[in-house]
Amino acid sequence: MSMTRREFLSVAGPGLTARGPEAADWRAQGILHLEHSPHARLKNVPVRAVALHEGFWTARRKANFERSIPTLLQLLEEHGVVDNFRRLSGRKNVPRRGPLYTDSDLYKWMEAVAFVLQSGEDPGLRATFERLTDEILAAQEESGYLNTYYVEERRALRFQEMHRGHELYCLGHLLQAAIAYYRATGDTRLLDGGIKFVNYLAENFGPTRRPLLAGHPCLEMALVELYRITRERQHLDLAGYLLEGDGERLKLTRQQSIYLFSGKPFTSRTRLEGHAVRAMYACCGATDYYMETGRSDYAATLERLWQDLARGKVYITGGVGSRAQGEAFGDPYELPNRLAYTESCAAIGNMMWNWRLLAARGEARFADMLERALYNGVNSGMSLSGDLYCYRNPLELSGDPDDRIRNPWYDTTCCPPNLQRILASLPGYFYSTSAEGLWVHLYHGGTLEWRLRGEVRVQIVQRTRYPWEGRIELEMRPERPAEFTLALRVPAWASGARLWVNGEARAAPAGQYAVVRRLWQPRDRVVLDLPLEVRLTAANPMVAENWGKAAVERGPLVYCIEQLDHPDVSIFDLLLDPDAGFQEEFRADMLGGIVMLRHKGRAWRSSPTAEPLYTRWPPPARATRTAEITLIPYYTFHNRGITAMRVWMPPAGA
Repeated sequence: MSMTRREFLSVAGPGLTARGPEAADWRAQGILHLEHSPHARLKNVPVRAVALHEGFWTARRKANFERSIPTLLQLLEEHGVVDNFRRLSGRKNVPRRGPLYTDSDLYKWMEAVAFVLQSGEDPGLRATFERLTDEILAAQEESGYLNTYYVEERRALRFQEMHRGHELYCLGHLLQAAIAYYRATGDTRLLDGGIKFVNYLAENFGPTRRPLLAGHPCLEMALVELYRITRERQHLDLAGYLLEGDGERLKLTRQQSIYLFSGKPFTSRTRLEGHAVRAMYACCGATDYYMETGRSDYAATLERLWQDLARGKVYITGGVGSRAQGEAFGDPYELPNRLAYTESCAAIGNMMWNWRLLAARGEARFADMLERALYNGVNSGMSLSGDLYCYRNPLELSGDPDDRIRNPWYDTTCCPPNLQRILASLPGYFYSTSAEGLWVHLYHGGTLEWRLRGEVRVQIVQRTRYPWEGRIELEMRPERPAEFTLALRVPAWASGARLWVNGEARAAPAGQYAVVRRLWQPRDRVVLDLPLEVRLTAANPMVAENWGKAAVERGPLVYCIEQLDHPDVSIFDLLLDPDAGFQEEFRADMLGGIVMLRHKGRAWRSSPTAEPLYTRWPPPARATRTAEITLIPYYTFHNRGITAMRVWMPPAGA
């Protein structure tokens, strides 16, 4: 699918220029447009190329479309977020409302709508997006500047409070919404407005002009994505400048540089620290920048930071950010459960970063981390009903009735639209292409219709009930017999996985991509069988809070226990019995349909809460009794009301 330059300009408008037919084809662009990125091993498949059939994610996406997106727009209107633009255009005479970063919340909501439109036309949503575009552009100044907070009496503070101002952060989300809508419709009106603001920055800031600070990283990855469309080098260079930092001229303190995760050269970073979302977004931008430049110092830094994450700073749910103070990373192995901050946006940042690393390197470890975050730490952020959200996603809750972990609205409402845009864009994460062929990262019933290198069109029908069942069947339907590689991810937990191609057994090594190269014929059949046995997982002994405890996992899902399933015993008195095993039961009538686990565990005969706070060592032996334990997937916690919850449990006899 390609267009001539004249056809491109007829849909793209005057703000963009075409650089070759592929760059012009907005319908062919995925979440990331990597067709011309020289250091991206894998290329994205467009959201519109994948139709998900009935299954695990379709229910979540339906709640997102039918409930979450409409109700959040109502709340954004009620809290004055859209009126903040109308007051600048004179359409409403109202005071500005909300924190200084509220513009970004509307932009993220619009990006979610744009991804919905990439999956299928919806005239009502499209009209709403265009109406909001009118409101936004009417507030834009002739210079290109666009922000509803730094106006009137705050005008003199523009780019004077960059450590807290979020001006560039808001622009980053504006660009991401505009790019997603361009890829949905070909319309560039909002994107042209974003480019106008970017040009304002390029003319007034930089190494030889006024210094500029990201403050909250986001614009970096948006600028690289803009460059992938426009091929205007100044867009990439501005991203590079922000990643390099201008701390000497800005005179940042060491603590500011740590918290902001910006202001000094990205390549000087040796560990993840400071505000977790900022750090994850900075890593996303740096990975995007690497895929365009191939700089070895970026490659080394990204690997160093990923190892720091994977070895000591990520929760079993894929959540990141252990400290409430500063919403920050802690020290290695500092992973408290009840006090875990684990903001939804941080888990999303972890997922987005690993998506980029996967594109750059094509290694299964990044897809494994992405899946862990998606199914657990991201998925828990939105209620099953679609209208309640977690800002924090802790791994233990006391059941305090005042601890309302799920809420319809937050004054800082960054997480709800962030969750919406992930669910709306989800089809774009399942597959990639490369020079060798097709890669399958995630599993869900659905149909892929796309083309491989050499313009061979391929349809693949995937049939599975994953993650409830481990059997995955792929029916290959190339338009003609074609030789290419099919790479299927075998998760690291799937030891003993089996793979067949037309009944012939093939190797399926855990933690790698199983690679099959052959001349594919229409109706060829591939079957991957992933073992979904329940497993107990231990944390590194350096994670002090989980010493002597275990977590329960099944497939990609982490499980937890809730008090309301155990009315006769405190869940903090329950113990796992490693020898007892687990009974699996699919319950269509429970929490939207889940595999529930039953376990014959143990419980203290006398609760430790009745004992003194301190006793002489060694402590007295405690008797136990048999107890029935019910476990549910972590992402479903607090969907039946406020109740105690925990992920990590002590085994009996430990």
